[in-house]
Amino acid sequence: MRGILDSNASYERWIGQQIPIIQPDLEFKHSQMRTSCFAFMRATFYRWAEVFGHVSVDLMTGPKILAVGDLHAENFGTWRDAEGRLVWGINDFDEVSLLPYSFDLVRLGVSIQLAIETNQLRLSHDEAIEAILAGYEKSLRQGGKPFVLAEEHQGLRKLATGVLRSPSAFWTKLDSLPSIHDVDNPIARAALWQALPIPNTNCRFRARRSGLGSLGRPRYVAIAEWMGGFVAREAKALAPSAAEWAGLSERSDTPHYSLILSRAIRCQDPFVQFHGKWLIRRLAPDCSRIELSQLPEEREELRLVEAMGRETANVHLGTPECRQALLDDLKKLPGKWLKHACNAMFEAVQDDFKAFVRG
Repeated sequence: MRGILDSNASYERWIGQQIPIIQPDLEFKHSQMRTSCFAFMRATFYRWAEVFGHVSVDLMTGPKILAVGDLHAENFGTWRDAEGRLVWGINDFDEVSLLPYSFDLVRLGVSIQLAIETNQLRLSHDEAIEAILAGYEKSLRQGGKPFVLAEEHQGLRKLATGVLRSPSAFWTKLDSLPSIHDVDNPIARAALWQALPIPNTNCRFRARRSGLGSLGRPRYVAIAEWMGGFVAREAKALAPSAAEWAGLSERSDTPHYSLILSRAIRCQDPFVQFHGKWLIRRLAPDCSRIELSQLPEEREELRLVEAMGRETANVHLGTPECRQALLDDLKKLPGKWLKHACNAMFEAVQDDFKAFVRG
């Protein structure tokens, strides 16, 4: 198998053929990839897709479902549903594809293992693996259930409300993004105008740099004042999953991003829209990804990790008639299969990170 540097160059050539690439953002991504193994893993889903089949050959025969793909411990956040309720769950499906279900579980487990290694989480890896699987299997058996942070999930609610951004700081930071005169893509520009509360509201446009895996892709923000406060919408360019580049899945005529949102067991974010190859969504202090560094000092980490496992099952249940097949396959797997698979991929990610830093 080729090395990480050749893999990175090949993927970037491929993604550049799918969508326009912003070169300064891509160079920033390269610098971020060298800061830590966790950041490297988040930024290199394409490499994970390439390596997984070699390292975890025995898991590739498991049932295939619409998987998140780029699942990790910081791919969870909050949004408001149509009733204004605060909801917690997976909030990024850029790399969704038809993959073996274990793909997501192992990637989530390795990301938590890396977070433990860097003291971002204070539990043992064995505890975390058991919690992921316990939550996943429980959700499968129950048929899934969204995480509405109202009457239930007090621990998650405390965690989520504890990291909700200060509105003044949030809007100051968003408005300080690089200003642009206009959005150069007509589809994205029209979609942003349409998504604002009042059509043709005077607004200002910003270029946004966010995340790690999607760095280099065009992202635009429209900010406007409405009814005494600020509102914002983001347009993000969508591309085929890197699983296609890695040969794990075929190109689909149906956009997987919108399909998985419509089928998964979850409370929809009513502001999420799709216009061609653009994702439009609301940006607000209570609609954001939760970083591990933002977690309050006092938190129930095992419950958090178990909830991540349950939410993963919520998404996997979006594949029709998969529930029994997944439960049956889990029974066939040997004891501690997830721990062994995570350890093997953990070593592979570390080796690639060291090689990338050297290169």
